[in-house]
Amino acid sequence: MDRSRIGSTFAFALMSMALGCAAVTNQISIPATGEVRSLMGEPLKAAPLRPDKEKELKEKLEEARGRYAEDPEDLDNIIWLGRRIAYLGRYWDAIAVYSDGLKLHPDSAKLYRHRGHRLISVRRLDEAVRDLERAASLIEGVEDEVEPDGLPNALNIPTGTNHSNIWYHLGLAYYLQGDLKNAYRCYKECMKFSDYSEDMFCATSHWLYMTCRRMGRDEEAAKVLEPIHEKMNIIENSQYHKLLLMYRGEATPESLWDADGLAPLDSATLGYGIGNYHLYRGDSAKARSIFDRILTGESWAAFGYIAAEAEVHRWEE
Repeated sequence: MDRSRIGSTFAFALMSMALGCAAVTNQISIPATGEVRSLMGEPLKAAPLRPDKEKELKEKLEEARGRYAEDPEDLDNIIWLGRRIAYLGRYWDAIAVYSDGLKLHPDSAKLYRHRGHRLISVRRLDEAVRDLERAASLIEGVEDEVEPDGLPNALNIPTGTNHSNIWYHLGLAYYLQGDLKNAYRCYKECMKFSDYSEDMFCATSHWLYMTCRRMGRDEEAAKVLEPIHEKMNIIENSQYHKLLLMYRGEATPESLWDADGLAPLDSATLGYGIGNYHLYRGDSAKARSIFDRILTGESWAAFGYIAAEAEVHRWEE
């Protein structure tokens, strides 16, 4: 890459707006406005960050920009620039970075994995599936590695791996599409790589359990819950852990979900699982009321929020 292209990602959006049309980067069409719309077609406005959090994220982004400027062809520099941009809610800009990176590294499973993740964020599910399937094919037979966290947990211990994160996000993309057969296939594969941490094990178990229940595989769903127990070593996926305990009958929905007292991300995560809990038991009205409540929140990039949105969208079609 010519060094004159440093910062081309940021010029990209401005150029697109000047042309007044959608731009195309590596087969991904990017809206000129950079706007994200819900599955129902409604614009989604990014929630403001806490000033201290925003300052920290912007400082980290400047560090990533500096490393990228020094070597814009380095794969890690490209990935971290995209990740740091995405953490500020600028998902289309991040997608543009990954797309530019794929021109240099067309066989990078990591770039496809990260772009696929952010295509989920912007509700481009077909393209997310395409990217993540490509990532899965590229990483087949490659030794698994821990994937570093961009937003470290309290102990600064990464909880996922390259393989587990690819299969996890691919399963999610299929699940959001309502393609349960493929979601099941992906989460089963993800379980093979989810024993790195109990956090990842809980996250994968949660989505696999819900997929099995949706498919009527109740006996298999019950087996998914067998290894789950209260004293697991959970660092960051405590909400998934709580939901799994609820599915086991060791907690009640009422004890977990207080929509007014929870952080937006936790509310979306717990709310979606609890909505499904009621749906499995035939109370679609209760489930719908919870999904609707989730959609009044502001954490629209949360997987639980997108999943609730997908449910409501299907009901309204």
